[in-house]
Amino acid sequence: MKFRFIRNVIFKGLVLFLLFNFVFTAVPPVFLGKGSLYNHLYAGRLRFPFGEDSSQSYNLSLFNLDAMFASHVIAKGPKPESEYRIIVIGDSSVWGTLLQPEDTLAGQLGALGITHCSKAVRVYNLGYPTISLAKDLMVLDYAMRYQPDLIIWLVSLEAFPADNQLSSPIVANNAARMDGLITRYNLPLDPNDPALLHPGFWDSTLIGQRRALADLFRLQMYGLMWNATGIDQTYPADYQRAQTDFDSDTSYRDMHPPRLDASRLEFGLIGAASRIAKNTPLIIINEPMLISAGKNSDLRYNFFYPRWAYDQWREIMSINANQGNWNYLDLWNIIPADEFTNSAIHLTPAGEAKLTGQVEPVIVNQRCP
Repeated sequence: MKFRFIRNVIFKGLVLFLLFNFVFTAVPPVFLGKGSLYNHLYAGRLRFPFGEDSSQSYNLSLFNLDAMFASHVIAKGPKPESEYRIIVIGDSSVWGTLLQPEDTLAGQLGALGITHCSKAVRVYNLGYPTISLAKDLMVLDYAMRYQPDLIIWLVSLEAFPADNQLSSPIVANNAARMDGLITRYNLPLDPNDPALLHPGFWDSTLIGQRRALADLFRLQMYGLMWNATGIDQTYPADYQRAQTDFDSDTSYRDMHPPRLDASRLEFGLIGAASRIAKNTPLIIINEPMLISAGKNSDLRYNFFYPRWAYDQWREIMSINANQGNWNYLDLWNIIPADEFTNSAIHLTPAGEAKLTGQVEPVIVNQRCP
């Protein structure tokens, strides 16, 4: 009798567990990202969660865009009538590698205390590490629900290659979102690209989602320590400076001089951003980069770019900007080489201040609606 009772309990428990897994795939619970302790129990983050050493930075990388936005200060509540809202999107240089939040472009612009259209300017950092136009489009599409008045998008050549678009982990793990973007905006991307990770049935069950659920829980728990310390990345006392000496290789992604193959670059995604933004002004900035004076610097500007490829890309960008009537600002060479940190695109606080000084006039010169 006792054995039968135990057997029945185990059997019923197994049935309930399997049933819950099936229900989980059909009706994802609200706690899968949309609910958050941020902006409620503690303040919203000043930039998206991203990090590898959670024990020191009270941060982590995850792929749930709902959770990322819910943890951000932009999701605090309805947009105030008195706020002129600016969002800044782009790569790790915008997010602010090795920078405190207040030292980033968004942080320094916000600290200026400027007003525009009789409203207080508030600037939100929506940058995210990894370089991909498609990643930025996905962030921008989501961010439009927060009613920005101005969008500032920092880009560089490395964001344009076709084979860079879907390989970013945040893109690859949001295949359904990218499928929707590709369809709605007729993006020149393949929804069947193997880089996009379309989850199967079992991947969508409670068991298959256990890592994602654990990450969501950890993000909420780290919020308490982040709120107490303000630390959201590690700041090593010493780090390897950006490379300034190079070998004689002048290839760029298997392309060789004299001509850059523009057909392998996704300029069409810039036009898609304009369609996503609709009537919201969009400023596209060619972000500053390190210009080396070291060995073979006559062949390469930096680790990323041989001179011939980058120069031709700038020419093509200028032509496209004129033809597409883009609001385009080319700031590629405004920062001295000693104001870069561990990468050819990561700036020091002083470098960010110089960039801020170039961007501020563009903001105040925007036409009011």
